Amino acid sequence: MKKVVTFGEIMLRLSPQGYLRFSQAANFDVVYGGGESNVAVSLANYGVPVDFVTRLPGNDIGACAMMEMRKRGVGTDKIVWGGDRLGIYFLETGAVSRGSKVVYDRAHSAMAEIKAGMIDWETVFEGVEWFHWTGITPAISQGAADACLEAVKAASAKGITVSTDLNYRAKLWKYCDAGHRERIMSELTSYCDIILGNEEDAEMHFGIKPEGIEVQTQGHEVKAGAFLSVCKQMMGKFPRSKKVITTLRGSISASHNTWAGVLYDGETMYESPQYQITDIVDRVGGGDSFMGGLIYGLLTFPEDDQNALNFAVAASCLKHTIKGDANLVTVAEVEKLMGGDASGRVAR
Repeated sequence: MKKVVTFGEIMLRLSPQGYLRFSQAANFDVVYGGGESNVAVSLANYGVPVDFVTRLPGNDIGACAMMEMRKRGVGTDKIVWGGDRLGIYFLETGAVSRGSKVVYDRAHSAMAEIKAGMIDWETVFEGVEWFHWTGITPAISQGAADACLEAVKAASAKGITVSTDLNYRAKLWKYCDAGHRERIMSELTSYCDIILGNEEDAEMHFGIKPEGIEVQTQGHEVKAGAFLSVCKQMMGKFPRSKKVITTLRGSISASHNTWAGVLYDGETMYESPQYQITDIVDRVGGGDSFMGGLIYGLLTFPEDDQNALNFAVAASCLKHTIKGDANLVTVAEVEKLMGGDASGRVAR
């Protein structure tokens, strides 16, 4: 299997222990993570050769972030070094009817100050089959958006499959207005073969809304059919795209979600089984774990979109049981859940 490359920012995550609020915290748990690094870790766990490309500060904290990737089997030799600090985000984990909260502290991070020309994409993409980026990267800064555009153009020129998770983050898009944001995301997404995004991503980035039906995201009844018109509009706007995918999260409470997904290939709308995720341990990185599972599935089952989708949904279901940003599960564990064994019995 050929190599995958992901590109984005890895951050230091600081969280009060358990379900404490920020105001109750006397100390913080430390985790390293970020959208694209989480995808890389998932793929490495599944045995896929993967490099994570980013810019890190040349200090002990930057080295710790790099070592976390290396520990998980992710290639780090294409990382570039520079800048003064690693981005940070603070996470307060919600429970029951109290949602989780995120506070970002990533201004002037090494990755936020990246510029076009700092990464040798010709070298990065040698022997690579797949490139993945997310909408978080161009949201960080104009420089990060420019570097991401360099990457998708270089990948496209080499015939590499390009995927994105649109990942709209209102708290990050601060350096430009909505019109400029749409132009940035439209140009980047035009190079993509595989597009993952929900109805909010489609509306906020491109003004695309469901037609003739209201999307319900609270409670048990999240209807897959509501997303068909969004998928068709996305394919119309981005004719290079071969598949448009969305996750279906029904939020009953912070501790109980339903979870499923749909994939549209231009002709058929594939729908996964729905999982009931109760007593959520950590939902951060759920979408990233889905993307990691989807890339693995599409590489492993290239003629079986249904199986690829089912693998992605099962993998991300399991992520909700794991503390931290990344999904630390194996192919065998995902396949066990896909086979219907959700018992959680002890393996002796």
